[in-house]
Amino acid sequence: MAQLPDHLTAGQWLNQIFASREALSGGVVKRKVRDVERLVGRAAFAEAVARRGFQAVENHRHFVIFCNAHPIRRLR
Repeated sequence: MAQLPDHLTAGQWLNQIFASREALSGGVVKRKVRDVERLVGRAAFAEAVARRGFQAVENHRHFVIFCNAHPIRRLR
């Protein structure tokens, strides 16, 4: 895993995601898989998502995080 800048910890990076206006309003945020893996790791990311009661899906190069507890229905 690559080093984070001295001024940023993995926890701070995760908190920034979940403190965004979109996340706080129950919306959807997207992050690149490579960034998550490089900065915090998949396990820590998945645990942070679950701890908040959210859900996330992975598609190609992105994680899509649903910042609410509503069910996800796949249309296709």
